[in-house]
Amino acid sequence: MKKSIALLPGDGIGPEITAQAVAVLESVAKKYSHEFLFTQALVGACAIDACGDPYPDATHEICRKSDAVLFGAIGDPKYDNDPTAKVRPEQGLLKMRKSLGLFANLRPIAPFASLRESSPLKNGRIEGVDLIIVRELTGGLYFGEPRGRDNGGARAFDTCLYSREEIVRVARVAFNLARGRKRHVTLVDKANVLETSRLWRETVKTLHDEEYADIALDFMFVDNAAMQLVTSPAFFDVLLTENLFGDILSDEASVITGSIGLLPSASTGADVALYEPIHGSFPQAKGKNIANPIATILSAAMMLDSFGLAAEASAVRNGCRKAIEEGVVTPDLLTAAERESGGKGYSTTQVGEYICRNI
Repeated sequence: MKKSIALLPGDGIGPEITAQAVAVLESVAKKYSHEFLFTQALVGACAIDACGDPYPDATHEICRKSDAVLFGAIGDPKYDNDPTAKVRPEQGLLKMRKSLGLFANLRPIAPFASLRESSPLKNGRIEGVDLIIVRELTGGLYFGEPRGRDNGGARAFDTCLYSREEIVRVARVAFNLARGRKRHVTLVDKANVLETSRLWRETVKTLHDEEYADIALDFMFVDNAAMQLVTSPAFFDVLLTENLFGDILSDEASVITGSIGLLPSASTGADVALYEPIHGSFPQAKGKNIANPIATILSAAMMLDSFGLAAEASAVRNGCRKAIEEGVVTPDLLTAAERESGGKGYSTTQVGEYICRNI
């Protein structure tokens, strides 16, 4: 198989973690006789520095013409710490999602058995946890208009907008995923307060009753869902929600695994899909070779799944699992006892090389 992949390392630790994902994909290509062609492009702060645009037209064209996009991270302190900055790295991420039509973000949460002690939750709470969050990605408060300030800048406003069409297309993704899992979808909203949430609830219920009656559907307010994710996370199978709620809840759910550095994601739409770790650019670790590459490598495994390469994706996941079981991990995954005894963990590069050797 021959596939073209747009490579967008981005900012901070992005280049370091994507380099290991590329190495893993090249190992897969060698073992299974595939060819992956990578074309690198700018996005985020590095793109602003180079041409003043966080998502340049040239990058969009590379993404549009590729079979998939492998993305690292976005963000830089010189923009994060400047509230007056007119152009920001995050604008590139939002523009990329909208321009590529990436309306559904998929974030699987399944703790590694060997890392249960690393989770802040008790073992009994994470037993049997295997859920996936389906977040609508191109609507809601992040994209709604009007937005801005008035009253001399003393008052700010954002607008949350959703249409039935936007809700239906992402709900179909959730229901179809559920059919291959435990056949249970939970819609998370705030329908007791928000009109947009009431539209979500009405639309999802109608779609369920007309086309997906074989799937169990329930509803949960977002504040209750936040509580249930840390008290009874095994209750969930497919959790469906809008953009802002999904952004917050998926980061909350990430700690169940013991490290945000372990969680992959996929953003899908009508055409090209994008694969990325859920964590940020972690600028404090930039250039230190200590960032955890496993989330990015597991994102590459999700990409392989999308290509129909199930055995290859399984080989990548097994390599990651073995690295964790054998303790070949970056410092974020060390136990308190290991740190107290002077353990320093392995470097980003060493973890990637170990996984490549396993493949």
